[in-house]
Amino acid sequence: MWLFCRRYLSSISLCRSYLVLRSCVLGILRCSLSLSQVLEALQALRGVAQVTAVTIVAEVGEVSRFPGARQLMGYGGIVASEHSSGESSWRGGITKTGNAHLRRVVVEAAWAYRHRPYVGETLRKRQEVVSEEIREIAWKTQHRLHTRYRKLMARGKEKGKVVTAIGRELLGFIWAIGVAAEAAQKKTERRAA
Repeated sequence: MWLFCRRYLSSISLCRSYLVLRSCVLGILRCSLSLSQVLEALQALRGVAQVTAVTIVAEVGEVSRFPGARQLMGYGGIVASEHSSGESSWRGGITKTGNAHLRRVVVEAAWAYRHRPYVGETLRKRQEVVSEEIREIAWKTQHRLHTRYRKLMARGKEKGKVVTAIGRELLGFIWAIGVAAEAAQKKTERRAA
């Protein structure tokens, strides 16, 4: 019993340290102008608030370094494994070979797409600071992912697997928003120079 309590207390201490570290990273990233626009743009998505956006930016860095959304999905380890030989090909579960932190926060954010598309007051406030292009991508994300969630659940898939599949597609929309926000930032910097 004592060993269990000690492990539990040490995990609580570790979680507190982790939260303090996250808040420090948040402060540093907020100071960086180039990343702050990406942070604000990512928060236009449902299920992606401040901590999730900071984690995504901290784990990925510059989103435009990935040539496409599939490469970002591969980086997150949220793509299907494949076994192929000659003519036959078999796809399995996700590879889990990528960034575990990124995968965890994206799948956690994907749970928000179980609900019908809706922009509540909190999300509306977060979307006020972003461009119309970003808002359109965020709205398209809600419709696409909610529809996909419903279809996969109707086919009898397990809820965890469905949310993981939604998380994979969410990462594609995160890539699109990140690239758009970085392009807008570069355009603003050119005008200022």
